Amino acid sequence: MASCTGETLFVEASRLLVPSTRTPVMDAKAVERAIARMARELIEMNAGAAELMLMGIHRRGVQLAHLLQAEIERAEGLTVPLGTLDITLYRDDLMAIGPRPVIGESKLPPGGIDDQVVVIVDDVLFTGRTARAALNELMDWGRPARIYLCVLVDRGGRELPIRPDIVGKSIETMPNQAVEVLVPELDGELAVHVVTVPPEAA
Repeated sequence: MASCTGETLFVEASRLLVPSTRTPVMDAKAVERAIARMARELIEMNAGAAELMLMGIHRRGVQLAHLLQAEIERAEGLTVPLGTLDITLYRDDLMAIGPRPVIGESKLPPGGIDDQVVVIVDDVLFTGRTARAALNELMDWGRPARIYLCVLVDRGGRELPIRPDIVGKSIETMPNQAVEVLVPELDGELAVHVVTVPPEAA
């Protein structure tokens, strides 16, 4: 999942403090098929890959953006620019996560984002607050021609009027559940799990 989200904290707490159950919902092949389909949808929505630019949200959105970039290159024969977003300083709960938050690198592709079709890539869409923070950060950097939101998993539970343009898989979850996206670079495998903790511990 994207770094420093409330959902990430929930999952870490479930690992450390209470028993939890992990249910696989997508294996590596399922994720790869979803990524390939998402890449095709992006190309169709944009009538090609020209002017497309991928911006992956730390942490696992970055790795997913690289997978999308490879699929687009395979389909269209060109490498679309890719950058990274760390939305920590744009979070609306920054004061609640402590005085020394861990901040990753935000990096624009060469040439910036003005007049480009920017695709925000994240692993899980939940409340919409991470996506809102990413939009705010992008607006500080320039004026894209258009912005798409592309997520591997939409788990519902929105608190803001934000919806994704492209979704790999929709998963309905309960309040005592979280969605965990695993990528080889950080976790040693490519998969999606639903993590469940006892309701009394959620």
